[in-house]
Amino acid sequence: MSDLELLNREQREAVLCTEGPLLILAGAGSGKTRVLTYRIAHLIDECGVNPWNILAITFTNKAAGEMRERVDKIVGYGSESVWVSTFHSTCVRILRRYIDRLGYDTNFTIYDTEDQKTTMKSVCSRLQIDTKMYKERALLNAISHAKDEYISPNEFRLEAEGDYRKQKIAEVYLEYQKELKKNNALDFDDLIVKTVELFQSCPDVLEYYQERFRYIMVDEYQDTNTVQFKLISILAKKYQNLCVVGDDDQSIYKFRGANIGNILNFEKVFPKARVIKLEQNYRSTRNILNAANGVISNNRGRKVKALWTENEEGDALVFQQFQNGYEEAEYISGEIQKKIRTGGAEYRDFAILYRTNAQSRLFEEKFLMANVPYKLIGGINFYSRKEIKDLLAYLKTINNGKDDLAVRRIINVPKRGIGAVTLNKVQAYADSRGLGFFEAMEEANEIPGLGKALLKIQPFVHLIHELRLKLSEISLEQLMEEILDRTGYAQELKDEDTDEAKARLENIDELISKVVAYEEAAEHANLSEFLEEVALVADIDSLEESDNRVLLMTLHSAKGLEFPFVFLAGMEDGIFPSYMSITAENPTEEIEEERRLCYVGITRAMKELTLTSARMRMVRGENMFNNISRFVREIPQELIGRKTPVPPAPKVEQMPANTSYTKAKEVFKAKTFDPQQFKVVKADKLDYTMGDRVSHMKFGMGTVLEIVEGGRDYEVKVDFDRAGVKRMFASFAKLKKV
Repeated sequence: MSDLELLNREQREAVLCTEGPLLILAGAGSGKTRVLTYRIAHLIDECGVNPWNILAITFTNKAAGEMRERVDKIVGYGSESVWVSTFHSTCVRILRRYIDRLGYDTNFTIYDTEDQKTTMKSVCSRLQIDTKMYKERALLNAISHAKDEYISPNEFRLEAEGDYRKQKIAEVYLEYQKELKKNNALDFDDLIVKTVELFQSCPDVLEYYQERFRYIMVDEYQDTNTVQFKLISILAKKYQNLCVVGDDDQSIYKFRGANIGNILNFEKVFPKARVIKLEQNYRSTRNILNAANGVISNNRGRKVKALWTENEEGDALVFQQFQNGYEEAEYISGEIQKKIRTGGAEYRDFAILYRTNAQSRLFEEKFLMANVPYKLIGGINFYSRKEIKDLLAYLKTINNGKDDLAVRRIINVPKRGIGAVTLNKVQAYADSRGLGFFEAMEEANEIPGLGKALLKIQPFVHLIHELRLKLSEISLEQLMEEILDRTGYAQELKDEDTDEAKARLENIDELISKVVAYEEAAEHANLSEFLEEVALVADIDSLEESDNRVLLMTLHSAKGLEFPFVFLAGMEDGIFPSYMSITAENPTEEIEEERRLCYVGITRAMKELTLTSARMRMVRGENMFNNISRFVREIPQELIGRKTPVPPAPKVEQMPANTSYTKAKEVFKAKTFDPQQFKVVKADKLDYTMGDRVSHMKFGMGTVLEIVEGGRDYEVKVDFDRAGVKRMFASFAKLKKV
C-alpha cells in the first residue's frame, strides 16, 4: 500500500479524487508521475478497482516504461493487468483484435517512414504527379497533418475546392490510403485514426472497451493532437472517469500537431471537471522559478498558476552578452572548465540548450579543441549530418576528384537518375584501367553499354569541371552558393517544406557561416586548407567512453530533463524567438509557443542558470545584429546578478505606408536644396575611442585605429573587417560602438 503522507496537499487531493473528470495542471518539477502511480495504487488498494479496468497512456515508450516500473513497484500483485502504454501501442492492441470490422486483416503491417516514402513514390508515379512541384515528403507531411486533425480524404477533398494545389494533395491522399489498404498496411497516424473509426462504426466494440477501461489516465495531455483527444473522449464518455495530467505552459510541440486547446478547453468539454494545480516545484531554486514565472506570465493563452518551492533562494541568474558566437562558446566552455577544476561539479552536471540544431557547431568545435567531453542529444555531430556530408563531398570532389567515396556519395544527390547498373559499369571500367571513379566518368563515352545513362553522367562531370575552373576566381562562400544553386540542393529542401527540411537548411546556413569565418581568419584561404581544418575538427576523438559528458541539445529535446547547471545560449530576437515567429501571420500565437519553450528551458535548471547572447551572430555567412531576446527582458531584473545590463525593449516606430502616392507627396513637399541638410555639427565628445569595435551602415564591423580632433569635426581612422582602412568625419560616418 502506498503512503499518502509522502505527498503534499495538492498531490494527495489529486490521488483521492477518483470519480469524474479531473484536470491536473502539473507545473514543471511538481511530481506528476508520482501522483499518477499513487493514484493507480489508491484505485486498486482502497477503492477496490480491478487492475484491468485501468488504462494509463503516455507519449513515449521510455515514459511508459518508467511508469510501468513505478506502478509494478508501488502496486505489487496484479499490476501487470493495468494497461500502461503509449497511444500507438494501445491502438495496436485494439486493432489486432477488431480491425477486420473495417475490412483489414488482423495481421496488418505497420509502415515505417521508409515504407511510406516507397508507397508515396508508387502513388505519384501512378497519378503522374510532378515530384519536382509536389515533393513526396511534403505530401506525406500534409497527409499526416490531416490525420492529426481527423480529416478523411473525402473531407480533405471538399475543403480543397477552389485550391488547385490542395486538390492535388487530396487526390494523392485518397490514392495513398487505397494503396495502404490494398497492402493490408497502416502508417503510424492510421493506428489512432482507424481506432477512432472502429469505435464510431462498431458500438459493441466501443462498449466493450468503455467497460474495460472505466478509469483512464493520460500523461503529458498538453501534447495531444485532435485525433488523440477524440479517441480519449470517446473511450471516457460512458463513465467520465478521465484524469488528464499536463502543463499548458509546456506545450511546445505545435509543429508536430499538438493542440493546446485540448488542455485549455478541458472544462468546456467536461463541464463537471475538477481542476487541481500542482504548483510546488521540487527541482529548482526560488530565483530560477521566479524567473520562469516572470517570463511565462506574459502569455495570454494559459491557465493562471505560479510555481513555488521550499528550496533555497539560490544563486542569482547570470546574463552575459558577447561580441559574437565564438566568444559566447569560449565563455561557456571556460565556465564549465572552471567549475570542474574547483571540484564543484562533474561534466554530466552541465547542459547547453539552444533553439536550433545548427547552433551546436561552435560549441562542438570549442569543446573538441578544449578537450571537454560532450554528447549531442537529439541530433548527430554537426559534420556527420547528411546535408553537411553531402556538401563537403561536393567540395572534396571539386578539390580532388580521386576521392571515390565523395564522388559516389553525390553522384545522385540531388537525384540524377543514374542507376546501380550504370554505376557498376563505370566502376568496372575504372578498375580495368586503374582509374579513379571520377576519372572513369570523364571517359564515360568510352564505356560500352551506357546508352542513355551517358546523357545523365556528362552534365555532372561538366558541373564539377566548371566549378574547378571558377575556383581561382571566386571565394569559397561563392563556391558554396554555386553548388547549392547549380545542383538545386537547397531548392529541393525548400520545396519539401517539412520541419526536418527547414532544420537541414539551417545547418547549411551554419556551414556557410563556417566557410566565411574561415576565409576571414585565413591568411591565404584555399579549398584544400578549409577541408583539412574541417576534417581535423570532425575527426578529433577526445571523448571518454563514460557518460560523464556535457550535454548539448535543443530546447525541444530537453523537455522532461533536469540539470544542476544550465546555459541557455543564443538569447536574441531573431534566434529565440525565431525570426519566423516574429514575422509570422499570427506573431502573438507563434511567440507564445516560443515563450513556452523558454519556460521549459529555464525550468530545466536546478542550481544555476546562465543566459547568453551575442551582439553579432553569423547566419548564412552574413553578420546579423540582433537585439537581446525579449524573453531575457521579461525576467525580473532583480533576479539577475553578475550581468551585462539588459536594455529596455527597443521602440518600434510607426512607418508610413510606402505607396507611390506617399512617395510622390514627400518629393513634392521636399525643398530642392536645403543648405542646413549638409551642415556639419561637431559632437561634444564621441561615445567610442581608439581600440573600440564600431559598426558602419555600409562598411560593417571595424576597429577604431585613430581619432584626430579638428576645428569643425573629428577625423576617424577605422580598420574595417572587410573594406579595409578608411578615414572619415565622425558626423557623416555615424559610427556606432558595439
